[in-house]
Amino acid sequence: MKSPNAAILLVDDSPDDLDLLKIAFRAAKVANPILSVNSGNEAIAYLNGEGKFADRTTYPYPTFILTDLKMPNGDGFSVLENLKKNPEWAVIPTVVMSGSADHDDIKRSYMLGASSYFIKPGDYDALKVLMQTLHNYWKSCETPATDTTGKRLETDSRGKLGARFAQADQANVEGSERA
Repeated sequence: MKSPNAAILLVDDSPDDLDLLKIAFRAAKVANPILSVNSGNEAIAYLNGEGKFADRTTYPYPTFILTDLKMPNGDGFSVLENLKKNPEWAVIPTVVMSGSADHDDIKRSYMLGASSYFIKPGDYDALKVLMQTLHNYWKSCETPATDTTGKRLETDSRGKLGARFAQADQANVEGSERA
């Protein structure tokens, strides 16, 4: 999250949990824009820039996503699946924070590309510490370059170690267009 416009997207169907997450981030001195949606389907619309989310000044691409799993109208797995299918979004660090300690939920989350998985803390102080830890970690990580709206910038990998992946990115895009 080294980008100065590093927006955080929270995905949770509980307004109380969303409020607590925002308060915990702010208490941890996180100054980044924090936006929230109430379902997986709404998160996908946000990422697609559909409807009210078309205004990227108000709704910038997130550079970090924190999602719940168990939600109506698109669960956290649908968010992870969509991120994984789209090369533009697959690079966004995505953390699952769920009340579920089920090993299958944890395994599936990682298989779908989750960067981390946490059980929702039972008290506010633990939540605040976790939000501070997550923020400190991601803001120190190198992440793909983005423009002022948070959209990932294209790079030229020719002659670099990553050059072999440019074709793989294009193949993924073409494969998703045929599907």
